[in-house]
Amino acid sequence: MKSKHLLSIMDVSPEEISDLIKSGLQFKESPVGSDLIGKSAALIFEKPSLRTKVSFDVAVTQLGGHPIYLSKDEIGLGTREPISDVARTLSRFVDIIVLRTFSQNNLRDLSDYASVPVINALSDQEHPCQALADLLTIYEKFNGFENIKIAYIGDGNNVAVSLALAAASVGIDFVIASPPQYSIPTNIVEEINKRSLQSNANFSVTSSPSEAVSGANVVYTDVWISMGQEEESDDKLKIFSGFQVNESLLSSTDSSTIFMHPLPAHNEQEISKGLLEHPKSVVFDQAENRLHIQKAILANIIR
Repeated sequence: MKSKHLLSIMDVSPEEISDLIKSGLQFKESPVGSDLIGKSAALIFEKPSLRTKVSFDVAVTQLGGHPIYLSKDEIGLGTREPISDVARTLSRFVDIIVLRTFSQNNLRDLSDYASVPVINALSDQEHPCQALADLLTIYEKFNGFENIKIAYIGDGNNVAVSLALAAASVGIDFVIASPPQYSIPTNIVEEINKRSLQSNANFSVTSSPSEAVSGANVVYTDVWISMGQEEESDDKLKIFSGFQVNESLLSSTDSSTIFMHPLPAHNEQEISKGLLEHPKSVVFDQAENRLHIQKAILANIIR
């Protein structure tokens, strides 16, 4: 990877994304590596996590490295101690810093002062590791990215942003169906359109889930209320009530269409009950691929 850090999908070129997918597939076949022998990774988690925390811990370990988990209370990023001091101190101890945080600005500040690579394990603006794992899953299921369309139903959140940028990078068509006030931010749309133009992909926005899933190979959704947005719950539940992915919506798609969700999921909100067990669901394959793509990221960013 040319960029020292992975804070956004915009930090990786289309070619680098393809290389990471290939590397992830190789790690899936041969799980144990030696890329991090003698090296340590600080895993700073300001937000709760299951898949991200466990997959990074296991990834570092299986690559021969030593993961060090640091909770919000242990670090006090920007409160107990300035971010600049945390970055410069950890850079003397570890070889990689992985940060899951409420603010993209924390990632930027940390990377500005760190002399080791910093990886975004989720922020309020992006979730690049999730998007790359999603591409790995799509590549596996369809044997490539040619003539693929993703229909994303719901909130234009951090997951939607990273997935749309990643899809545009590799030539995948992407349509998001969401309430207008909750679509992908305008500044990100400009970058998506730029990447789509280069890869001959199509990007579009609609307020109709049924229109979005027409001809879709992938139907994707995520939570309507992200961590830190709990005070918006009542309003968002009302606004998004027509954007649920359910049996009826999936039944209108092709037999080969797959359903994806980054988890955790909320039954009777963004999905109907039992949808994770639907024949079209690949959500647990998708979850597993977090481990394999993160090995690829770790191995490539340390070189």
